[in-house]
Amino acid sequence: QVQVVESGGDLVQPGGSLRLSCAASGSIFSIYPMAWFRQAPGRQRALVATITSGGSTVYVDSVKGRFTISRDNAKNTLYLQMNNLKPEDTAVYYCNRFPPLEDSWGQGTQVTVSS
Repeated sequence: QVQVVESGGDLVQPGGSLRLSCAASGSIFSIYPMAWFRQAPGRQRALVATITSGGSTVYVDSVKGRFTISRDNAKNTLYLQMNNLKPEDTAVYYCNRFPPLEDSWGQGTQVTVSS
């Protein structure tokens, strides 16, 4: 099991940037693939990006070229750099292992993109 605390969400204008952080504890963070997910209003939670223990990354098409997932294994922290944000990126963002553990979801962090 891994416990996570997400942070960094905010209200931002279209075209703006945010950096989300996910502090993880309770497991050997460095050996597991991790991921960011998001849940938009009225929609199911969906995968955004994944990163392996070695740093290989995969992104969904809608964020390719705009978002960057990274990890600092020494700090047990996962990051999501989000650039050129769009209104459709508005959602609560969550981190978890990949595949996700059902009992390891955190509270998430709200990202709102609006002018």
